[in-house]
Amino acid sequence: MGRAIRLARRAVAYEWGMWRSLTRWILRRPYPIAPGAGTYAYVGGVQPILLAFIALSTIEIPILDVILRHTVDQPTVRHAAIALGVWGVLWMIGLLAALRIHPHVVDDAGLRVRNGTSVDVTIPWSAVARVAVRRRSLPSSRAVQYDADDPAVLNLGVGSQTAVDVVLREPLSVRLPKGPSEPVREIRLYADDPTALAEHARRHLPAAEQAARRPER
Repeated sequence: MGRAIRLARRAVAYEWGMWRSLTRWILRRPYPIAPGAGTYAYVGGVQPILLAFIALSTIEIPILDVILRHTVDQPTVRHAAIALGVWGVLWMIGLLAALRIHPHVVDDAGLRVRNGTSVDVTIPWSAVARVAVRRRSLPSSRAVQYDADDPAVLNLGVGSQTAVDVVLREPLSVRLPKGPSEPVREIRLYADDPTALAEHARRHLPAAEQAARRPER
């Protein structure tokens, strides 16, 4: 029962976050970021697929309506099917909006890695040893997965791929949708422009290194 309640809460939170993202996207009201921060998109890995599904589903709605008009003599069934089809299209648009309105963020606090409303991980610069660009394919399309060969590597992928490796100074546990992760020593993520993200991130590393070396008072 407890697990079912937790799953229901996550589902409700995800749904609410998606519709809220859609509203902010339509109104062109992005979430504020700190001065000097940079945002980096990651939607390119899945956008073509989502747009294709949205287009096909939109075309399917009037076709289904015509079919039901000639086969089902019950307006309630036809209206319910159309409503379900419209909801599905809006849901996919909301998913795209959530990916767009929650980009990765690089600021003075650290590297904030996101995937819509479901993943939101902040890695402080004091914990980062280096940042490298390297494109990798993943065996699964899941947004969160541990590396099959090394469970100390956490993949936060998009479209079954990552493009940036963040090597940590020491094992770190981060907050995931299902709770804290196992301690990991490397986090890999995807960005549409991994080079720009990595270059911006590296500008924060010298300051982080100085802070780490500064003796405590």
